[in-house]
Amino acid sequence: MKLVLWDIDHTLIATRGVGREIFADAFEQVTGTPMREQATVDGMTEPVIFRRTTAELHGITSDRTMFEAFARRSAELHRQRAHDLRERGHALPGAAAALAALADMDGIVQSVVTGNIRPVAEVKLQVFGLDTHIRFPYGGYGEDHDDRAELVRTAIARTRAASGTDVALNDVLLIGDTPADVAAGRAAGVPVLAVATGRTSAAELADAGATATVPDLRDQSPLRDLLR
Repeated sequence: MKLVLWDIDHTLIATRGVGREIFADAFEQVTGTPMREQATVDGMTEPVIFRRTTAELHGITSDRTMFEAFARRSAELHRQRAHDLRERGHALPGAAAALAALADMDGIVQSVVTGNIRPVAEVKLQVFGLDTHIRFPYGGYGEDHDDRAELVRTAIARTRAASGTDVALNDVLLIGDTPADVAAGRAAGVPVLAVATGRTSAAELADAGATATVPDLRDQSPLRDLLR
């Protein structure tokens, strides 16, 4: 069995500002303070983004209880604003075709490693019809750990436990769009296909140590090659 672990934002989808609006609304509702600025999000997990936004940018002391309240509200708002996500956001080029192509290959299991909390990850992919081939219980999510490499390890452990298969590290492929995705894969000991559909160029992703890079998911050849 081979395990493919997808990042979501800027790898499979773009929310075109809706995600930031939801973060700001949930932030204000939980902290009582309007969000003036958001911490850097690329490659970061949701608890880290929330903690840095509260403490470093707004001088608010937060704890796990506050984050959990924020996460519940964020999940509710994503569900309520599914129409906005669908209307303003979009699946990235080749994403649906790549997911479907892997689903047609024998022995491939697909899940996610994302800084999003699981309910938000599910909504984001459902909105764009990209959830069909994803085994969400196998994934690694923002609420699981601050360290993205630990999310990769969590997803592998969950897959092994659920499938009863001892998935080898070289049979895992992580796909993402940021240097943090690349670093997480390297730290966890798995190959990384980097997709230059985010804010980082293919050259920068290659310099970060990606196993292979593609401009977008329309070119499936490197993806298939890495899974052979």
